[in-house]
This record gives sequence, structure tokens and C-alpha cells, in this order.
Amino acid sequence: MPLESLALIEEWPVPTAAAAVVRADGVVLGSHGPVTRPFALASVTKPLTAYAVLVAYEEGAVDLDEPAGADGATVRQLLAHTSGLAFDEHRMTAAPGQRRLYSNAGFEQLGDHLAKATEIPFAEYLKQAVLEPLGMTSTTLEGSPAKDGVSTVDDLVRFAAEVQAPRLLDPRTVAEAMTVQYPGTKGVLPGYGHQNPNDWGLGFEIRDSKSPHWTGSSSSPRTFGHFGQSGTFLWIDPDAGWAGGKGTAWAGGKGTGVACVALTDRAFGPWAVEVWPAFTDAVLAEL
Repeated sequence: MPLESLALIEEWPVPTAAAAVVRADGVVLGSHGPVTRPFALASVTKPLTAYAVLVAYEEGAVDLDEPAGADGATVRQLLAHTSGLAFDEHRMTAAPGQRRLYSNAGFEQLGDHLAKATEIPFAEYLKQAVLEPLGMTSTTLEGSPAKDGVSTVDDLVRFAAEVQAPRLLDPRTVAEAMTVQYPGTKGVLPGYGHQNPNDWGLGFEIRDSKSPHWTGSSSSPRTFGHFGQSGTFLWIDPDAGWAGGKGTAWAGGKGTGVACVALTDRAFGPWAVEVWPAFTDAVLAEL
């Protein structure tokens, strides 16, 4: 039985949308819309970039606490948006580690740093380290490691399953990526204003108690993921999926975890702020 809640994307004020929900074992619980159509990811590119950096870390090509890019900043700080770099400019606006300054420039410096360390262009490293092993054949990166990825729902559910049950990385590395880095750091969550604290892991935003937020009111505090200015999101809720619940619940016990991917072709705006949380709550209520 498909998840009926996914059909709510038909009501979104967008030309085209596609969505799916996937378990850690790769079983897709439901999908709706053109799941094989490529969409611009915008900042949903960042989790893919972060995963490639973590592969490089495990390979010994980089260290999370080595200097990278901006003066005094580290790989970890660039991943956690505490490097002090400006949003879209390669200039420092704060000392590293002091504030949560969301930065596309930081992820571009990560890409440059990894390319130098591995002597492989970043897009090629991403392809070899993450995309090809996961069978993400419709995903490309031509441009910024912060925002220029293109992918499909079908490909991103493969990535979402990997993050929930890692095969490319040690699970302890992924656990650190979804753990708050620099706890208590405040900052602006783009589109949602000042958050105190504004918690992030390594390339993934962590929901915790943020309000307002793009996930649902019923999303667990451990929910993590990313949304993009192209009207896209990917969230993973490790505590979702209760056996014996409503609708399409599966056997497997309490808190088996699920992920949801939604891609559209309309830029993020007030429409997304309005419909995304209700959509997420509807999906979680059906599990």
C-alpha cells in the first residue's frame, strides 16, 4: 500500500514535484510524481559534498581538524558552517568557531581543499566516492559543491538509505555527522531567521528544538537533513517508523527510521514555509 500522504505534493503551488519515503534497508515505502526526472538540488547538494569529504577523511586524504580554506578555519568548521566565511563571498566576517554563519563559500573551499589533497577534481571525486558506489547514475555536479548538484528522487533515496545504514562509511563517522558540532552556537537559518542555538552536524542541519522550521511539528529532535533554495529537501528522522502504527507501518520495532525526499522546480519561498511542515506531519502520521 503506497503512502497516500505523498499525494499532497499535487496541492503544492509548483509546476512539478516528486517525493518518496525510504527506509534504512533501501525499501521505498512510497513515491509520487516523476521520480526519475532530474531537478536542480540547490543546497541539497551540500550533504552529498559532505559525504564525499567524510569518505576522504576515512581514506586519510584529509583530517577533520586540519586547516582548510579560510585563515584559521578547519575542515570541521567549514562542514559545520562555523568557519566565519560570508554567505556567498570568500571573505571572513567572524573568527572561526564563534558563530553559525551559513556559507556557500565554505563548501566551495571544501571542494577546493579536497581537490588539492586528492589531486582529483572535486566533481570527479564525488562521482567516484559516492555517486557510482550508490548507483546514483542520474546525479551530476557541474559547478559549485555548495549548490549546483542535479539529481532525481530515485537517486536521492539511495543516498538517504546509505546515510541511515552506511556502507561507504563507518557508522561512527556518520553518527558524528549527525551530532551537533560546536553546541550552543547561534546563527541564522536561511529562510527561518535567527535560531539560538542553530544546531548543525557535519554538512547536515539538525532540527533539535528549532522553531520555526521546515520539518514538521511531529519530527523528532534528532531529525537531520537539508533543504534547498530550488524548492527541495531531504530529511532523515531516526526515530520515525513505529511498528503497529497507522496506515503502512512495518514490522521492525520502535524507531526504525525513515527518510523523505521532495524535489520541485519552484524556488523556495513562503509557499514552502507553509506546506512543507504539514506535509512532513502527514507522512509521519501515516507510518
